[in-house]
Amino acid sequence: MSRGPRRSLGLCLLLLLLPGAPGHERTVNPRERTEELGSAWPSFQGLKERLKAAGALSKRYWTLFSCQVWPKDCEEHGAAAEKLLGWNISLLGQQYLAVLTRWYCRFQTCCDSGDCRISNNFTGLESDLNVLLHGQHLAQELVLRAVRGYVETPRPDKALALSFHGWSGTGKNFVARLLAENLYRDGLRSDCVRVFITMFHFPHSKYVDLYKEELFSQIRETQQRCHQTLFIFDEAEKLHPELLEALGPHLEHQALKNHRAETPRSIFLFLSNLGGSIINEVVLNLLRSGHSREDITMEHLEPHLQEEIAESTDSGFGHSRLVKEHLIDFFIPFLPLEYRHVRLCARDAFLSQELLYTEEALEEIAKMMVYVPKEEQLFSSQGCKSVSQRINYFLP
Repeated sequence: MSRGPRRSLGLCLLLLLLPGAPGHERTVNPRERTEELGSAWPSFQGLKERLKAAGALSKRYWTLFSCQVWPKDCEEHGAAAEKLLGWNISLLGQQYLAVLTRWYCRFQTCCDSGDCRISNNFTGLESDLNVLLHGQHLAQELVLRAVRGYVETPRPDKALALSFHGWSGTGKNFVARLLAENLYRDGLRSDCVRVFITMFHFPHSKYVDLYKEELFSQIRETQQRCHQTLFIFDEAEKLHPELLEALGPHLEHQALKNHRAETPRSIFLFLSNLGGSIINEVVLNLLRSGHSREDITMEHLEPHLQEEIAESTDSGFGHSRLVKEHLIDFFIPFLPLEYRHVRLCARDAFLSQELLYTEEALEEIAKMMVYVPKEEQLFSSQGCKSVSQRINYFLP
């Protein structure tokens, strides 16, 4: 409902709830009504003043009501709303206002955030990362901490940029989907979320100027629609260098102009296979030396990962201003998955389709995958990719 029609509806309802409105008239007999009509003319002299007072009163009621149901509208009113909200409403008026708000919210969605498309369910996100994401203790911790910290910061001065790195099938796209589903009511279909797949959306380098215009337009339009946006770039290592440079201004620190206004928030996710080999090498060496997988920390991986990204000759990502000017806030490694993790992925695939499974079926599916290196057969070469398709072999 647009602001104009809903305001008209709200004003009508509020006037009905005001003392002295039609719903509050006392019952009179015919004789009293005749006497009142006989003496009515003098009262019309103050009609203009009473209408003016009623209009001011209803406007204050409307502002209070609007600020309860649509907090974002209240912020847009600025000083005018603040002046009106300084009016002390009576206890009876507050009761009328509460009744109307509850009634309205039975038919329309009312949100504390002022935008019902945004849910920011961090309890759900934490649960999903812990229960559904397997073998990625570093990503579980870093993603939750970074995103929650950013969203809960009152006035961030830049967009949050996270770069996911690791082999195919280790969970990068899965975590991006979990983020979308827990931050937005409609998940990846939300008006506040945009997904760009490099080789699908930007396949031809000769059209890079057109791609830049389209990318800028879509980012701007999404940010205008939503005060909290999510942009996902899959196959980020294949992005054209000029597109990477074009993203720079969106990730830079911004001067905060109006200390009263809410700061728009944007989260940029870059998903990449870049650095996957060095992550696997470091993890393998640590496991060979007796380390537990769960004891692996960012201190073990981060220097090697950033060096690999910066020195890569197969991609312009590491040479872009996003990396050189430290516009990426966190480089998050996704570790190679082991046999036990593939079994858990197979179990989840059965459960997601509400199918029964046996331990033998999980074992068989896990054995179908190819494992490396050749000596240890430790890591699944495809992670959990294609596991969900393999359960079809075990259906009756």
